[in-house]
Amino acid sequence: MFRRELAICFAILFGGLTSDLSAQLPTQGQLPTARMLSRFGLTRAWWSQATMDIHRDHVRYLSLGEDNVYVQSSGGTVTAFDAATGQKRWARQLGRQDDPSYEAVANDDIVLVIAGLTIYALDKFDGNVEWTLLLQNAPSTSPAIDRDHVYLGTLDGSVFAYDLKKIRELHEEDRLPQWSGTALKWRYKSAKIITAPPVTNNLIVNFASQDNSLYSLTATERKLLWQFETDRPVSAPLGTGTIDEDVNHNGELDAGEDLNDDKKLDSFDVVFLASQDFNVFCINRLTGNILWQFVAGLPIRKAVRNIGDSVYIFPHGEGVFCVDKRTGVRQWWLPGMEDFVGATRSLAFLTDQTNNLVAVNRSSGYVVGSMPLKSFTIRYGNELTDRLFLATPSGLTVCIHEDGQEFPIFHAHPERQPILPEFAADNPEGDAEAPDAGAAADPNAAAAGF
Repeated sequence: MFRRELAICFAILFGGLTSDLSAQLPTQGQLPTARMLSRFGLTRAWWSQATMDIHRDHVRYLSLGEDNVYVQSSGGTVTAFDAATGQKRWARQLGRQDDPSYEAVANDDIVLVIAGLTIYALDKFDGNVEWTLLLQNAPSTSPAIDRDHVYLGTLDGSVFAYDLKKIRELHEEDRLPQWSGTALKWRYKSAKIITAPPVTNNLIVNFASQDNSLYSLTATERKLLWQFETDRPVSAPLGTGTIDEDVNHNGELDAGEDLNDDKKLDSFDVVFLASQDFNVFCINRLTGNILWQFVAGLPIRKAVRNIGDSVYIFPHGEGVFCVDKRTGVRQWWLPGMEDFVGATRSLAFLTDQTNNLVAVNRSSGYVVGSMPLKSFTIRYGNELTDRLFLATPSGLTVCIHEDGQEFPIFHAHPERQPILPEFAADNPEGDAEAPDAGAAADPNAAAAGF
């Protein structure tokens, strides 16, 4: 009798353990297959499983830095994967389980995560907590970070700017989080709640409020550069981009003004603003002048995306409009599309109304085909590189890229494109004429594959 009961106990234990393990491993039907991806010139770079309690939690956010991919669970666990290899760098539980949280953001050194009323700053590569900052007001958005400041929108309509240098000093003196308030650089109060994360380019910070206004302030002095008012509240996160200075219409900034108006610039930054009155505005971030206005016809609740010279606009239930970034002129329209996922050199990848991943020719809007990846419902809209990042609610994360494109193409910051070394062609028999030894090497040859 004892042996029989012992055998039953082992069977139950083994069966339960096996069930738990199988729930955490991907099934053949979940991961995109090589055959499916090859139709679109794609390949699977890596897949991995985020650390989380799959029986009670789900993926809340999927976000990207230049080095890492971050998966945040509803239970407060943050997992960081190497964006190139998929290797799990670290996983941390931040705050109390089920604390309200916002999407992680990163700069060159740290990643910031809000959990409850605390900002956690972690080392990007090992996950160690560098410092914690107690917030004075309940946040309403993810933070924004640049070289010198952390910016945060709150429920009472304020935007707070915290001095990173001061924060580090307080941390070294072991005065955090008790003295968090002394790191506050400035506060700007609008009339209503801040609806979208601030955006910054180190010199200017922009943010939108439910008081129907977009604000532009200098990053260091809190000086109001301009305030743009719309007929209805801002309805989507702000988008950003850069336009060459040779574009000049609608009274736009003449080539070369900067904050001090003392030197010429080759380009200027713009912000894309979508409001509930169905309009999208492209606005010069320095002057507040409108470059163009696009009327979509329906509310726009998804972020306006910028890849190259094209801007993708997603009116609710009306598909996607692709417009010229410089002029706002419509290039093409495609019904049935819901959101942006990423883009390679020739294709844009979008989510349709049935949650398929749809490949579209970037130039013409022609639908090349679709992939039924319906279990990967968490999709990061990647404007930074050509990589596609998707996850299931249970934390299975996959990276997809163009076949043969081992190094990412940088859409947003092409100057960060890695430069590959040149190698001399094999010519053991000398049947090809040797190049002129005095000829200068082509500086673009190394980047020809990009």
